[in-house]
Amino acid sequence: MTFEFDRDGVSRRVLLRAGAGIAGSALVPGMIMPVFAEDKPAMGTWPAGSQGSTVTIGAAVPRTGAYAAQGEDELKGMELAIEHINSGHELIKKIAPKVNNGVLGKKVALVVADSGAKPNNAVQAQQRFINENKIVAMTGSTSSAVAVALNKFAEREKILYLVAISGSNDTTGKDCARYSFRQCFYGETAANAIGPVLLKNFGKDKKAAFMTPDYTYGHTVTKSMSEFLEKNGGWKMVTNQVSPLGTSDFSQYLTNIANSGADFIVNVNWGRDAVLSVQQAKQFGLTPKMKMVIPYQIPFLAKEVGAELTEGVFAATDFWWTLEDKYPLAKLFVQAFSKKYGYMPEWGAENAYMQFAIWARMVTEAGSFYPPDVIKQYEKGETFPSMVGDVHFRPQDHQLVRPVVIVRGKA
Repeated sequence: MTFEFDRDGVSRRVLLRAGAGIAGSALVPGMIMPVFAEDKPAMGTWPAGSQGSTVTIGAAVPRTGAYAAQGEDELKGMELAIEHINSGHELIKKIAPKVNNGVLGKKVALVVADSGAKPNNAVQAQQRFINENKIVAMTGSTSSAVAVALNKFAEREKILYLVAISGSNDTTGKDCARYSFRQCFYGETAANAIGPVLLKNFGKDKKAAFMTPDYTYGHTVTKSMSEFLEKNGGWKMVTNQVSPLGTSDFSQYLTNIANSGADFIVNVNWGRDAVLSVQQAKQFGLTPKMKMVIPYQIPFLAKEVGAELTEGVFAATDFWWTLEDKYPLAKLFVQAFSKKYGYMPEWGAENAYMQFAIWARMVTEAGSFYPPDVIKQYEKGETFPSMVGDVHFRPQDHQLVRPVVIVRGKA
């Protein structure tokens, strides 16, 4: 998708073409944002949100529920990024060179609410932050249902939304928003990265059982994985076990998988659901007889289930701390994070840190907090450094183009 502004700065979404394909790289002339006069019309919380000595970002992250561990990890990345922005840390300045002890002469603050991975909770929290704190940007998700809800909310309120963890294709696909930007990988990119690895290591014409959480993330990741493996390797989905988010007992789903004749379990569950389903698959005797694949790896999985259960498991992820050996910015991040928090960072923290660092870059390059100016800067599609090498945003859908990391568990 791509977007255009009308004369009042109100956004309209314009569908370039249906399906999961990536739109062309050039914006048509009629969709380029206009230059705004100095007397820009009020929009969202602008100008009130940036008139003081501090600007505030609102975070709605899951601190309770099935995705709580990942939410806390995200929050640590956000806090470290703000600390680095306000102090002009070396890592931030590598990504956002014009940051100088704050953003455009202002310190950055964070307000936080527990979303419980529930869309209504996240929207209500962000509305409160708009009313009470005049936030200039918002962040948070982990559940793609939350991300999609905040996409729509950002569009309505004209507030920039820095998507946290969201693996659904729809976040920057059919549900993309003018005011929303995603840094992390997602279902289609996960399938395109891990699919060839599975075919190389295990061959063609295999039978796969899928475990799918029943919402936009689960359905789109399963669709991308199954289509890639079928098209390129002749793999067959023999069963798709769909469970509600927050499931604690997977016995009925695992029983069906046991009777399916599958060679592989493609486990799309996330957060606590992923932990429990991996543990229970072992208890049912399905693994290691059936090989487990995790196309969208959760932070802390190996720590929570134990190295024995993840041994030999292939997974796609956004970041792994050993990338410090390859990328200088990853090394700076790992050093700073581990010093502050006492453990090696997971990818939820990396994603959150990068989102804040990128936002700081775009605001300082634009020289303005005015949403259309910042969006225009994102949409230039310029290449900039990250913890996984040089990256850039697609102007059409506000998705970061970046590598996907493939890992394999070892005992």
